[in-house]
Amino acid sequence: MIEVENVSKLYPNEKGVSEISFSLKKGEILGLLGPNGAGKTTTMRIITGYLYPSGGSVRVGGYDLFEQPLAVRRQIGYLPEIPPLYPEMNVQGYLEFVAGLKGVPKQAVAKETARVVEITGLGDVRFQLIGSLSKGYKQRTGLAQALLNSPPVLILDEPTVGLDPKQIIEIRNLIKSLAQEHTVILSSHILPEVNMICERVIIMDQGRLVAMDTPEGLSHQINKGQRVEIEVRGEREAITGLLQSIPELNDWSYGGEVKNPWGTEAQPNHKYIVTSQSPSDLRARLFSAFAQAKLTILEMRSANLSLEEIFLRLTTQEHVEEGQAPGQAEERPEASAAGAERSSKGGNGE
Repeated sequence: MIEVENVSKLYPNEKGVSEISFSLKKGEILGLLGPNGAGKTTTMRIITGYLYPSGGSVRVGGYDLFEQPLAVRRQIGYLPEIPPLYPEMNVQGYLEFVAGLKGVPKQAVAKETARVVEITGLGDVRFQLIGSLSKGYKQRTGLAQALLNSPPVLILDEPTVGLDPKQIIEIRNLIKSLAQEHTVILSSHILPEVNMICERVIIMDQGRLVAMDTPEGLSHQINKGQRVEIEVRGEREAITGLLQSIPELNDWSYGGEVKNPWGTEAQPNHKYIVTSQSPSDLRARLFSAFAQAKLTILEMRSANLSLEEIFLRLTTQEHVEEGQAPGQAEERPEASAAGAERSSKGGNGE
C-alpha cells in the first residue's frame, strides 16, 4: 500500500531525512518513534505530498508521488500535529467544507459527515464553533476531516496529543478499528500507546531510520535472544554454580537478595536475569535445571526490554556513534537503568 525507497530530504541549514526505506501492506498500523527533530514529521509530509523529497521514490496505492501527485493525495487522509481547523466555523460546516474539497459528491455530503461524526464521537458538539471546543474535541474534529471520503491510507501526526486518559483510550480503540479498512501511519511521543496500537515500529534519529520491527522483534534484537528474570530460594553460591553449568545460557546478572515477606524461611531469595540465544524456550530449560538441583524457583517471567528502553538505547547509541561525547548520552538515567549489568558465563555473576 505504501512504498518508501531511499527517500532523502536536504535543507540548506539543517538535517532533513537520509535514505529512508520501508513499506506497508494494506491494513497495517505503523508507528513512527523518535526524539524531536528526528525526521518523523518530515517523513510524513513527504508521503502526503506536502513536501517533495530531494531523492528517492514514494508510491501510495500504486501511484507514484512524482508522476501522479494528485492520485497519491486522494489516497491519504492526513492529520497534522496542529489540526487544520477554522475556529470561526462550526464542526458540521467545517466537515461539509472539507468534504467538498475532497470531492465528495454533494448528494453524499450529509451522509459522509454523519458517518465521521459518529465514528469520532462529535455528535454533542456538531453545531458548536470550533474555536470554543476543548483540545480533545478539536483533535477529534481534525481526525474526522482525515476520515472524510474514507481514504485507504491514514497518516496521523501525534493523534492523541492533548487528550485526557479516557479520550486517549477511545482514540486508541478507534485507530485499531480503522485498520480493518485503512493502512495507518502514526507518530507519537507516548511510547506505551505505540506499543498497544502498532503492529510494527520504526525508530528514527537524526534523520535516519535506526530500527524497524515489531515491538517484540526489536526487544529480541536488543537482547540478542531471550531474557528471563527469576527469583530463586537457596544459597547464592549454589544458584550461581547451576547457572554456570547450563550450556544454553549466554550470560546472566545478579539482581540482588530479596527479602522474604513471611520471614519464615531459613534460606534467602535471590534474583537473576539470564539470557539465551537458544531457539528453545529458556523458561522450560531453567525450570528443569532448578528442579533437578532441588532449588525452588519462586518467580519466573519474561524480562524483555520495554519499548521505552529500546528507544533510549538505540537513540543514545546513535548519538555516541556520531561522535557525541559519551557523557552526554549518560545524562539519561533511563538508558543506564535499561541496561542491567550483565556478565559472561565465565565471570562470577556479580
